[in-house]
Amino acid sequence: MTEKEKMLKGDFYDSRDPELLRMYHNARKLLKEYNHLDSELTQERNRILTELFHHKGPGLWIEIPFFCDYGKNISIGENTFINTNCIFLDNNTITIGKNGLIAPYVQIYTANHPLKASERIIETGDGSRYRTFAKPVSIGDNVWIGGNSVIFPGVTIGNNVTIGAGSVVTKCIPDNVLAFGNPCEIKKEL
Repeated sequence: MTEKEKMLKGDFYDSRDPELLRMYHNARKLLKEYNHLDSELTQERNRILTELFHHKGPGLWIEIPFFCDYGKNISIGENTFINTNCIFLDNNTITIGKNGLIAPYVQIYTANHPLKASERIIETGDGSRYRTFAKPVSIGDNVWIGGNSVIFPGVTIGNNVTIGAGSVVTKCIPDNVLAFGNPCEIKKEL
């Protein structure tokens, strides 16, 4: 099993694996290009996002700057808007449905590490490495995630959900609710 397969399966993997590093460096090149483009160059912006992501629906708009690890593990549906300074750590899949609104400074994490330092840190001859595993994140259709929210690894957010600004989403959220807080909790049905 390759390190990429381990990563996507949720097993511990080596993030310094040559295949993963190639993906990482390719994403950095594309992001550098994207984050420096004039906003009027929409065809070029779409070309880069199509090359960067696994899937990019029509009408997707991403404000700059935007950051991710690999890009190839991200799928975003049609007419979704992602505002400035968002960070998607796509060590596993990140799926966002159609008609989404992702506010500024939203962070979506799929990577995780053991809690105990003795289990997390591996001493190697060329320096320390860290044991990493990843869980997918799925966000449904018609979801609005407020600014400065953080979505944790393994979280699923249902359809037609609003997540209030500043939320820390540590657990799955069902369809048709308003949820917010740290930790994020359901406040009412919509």
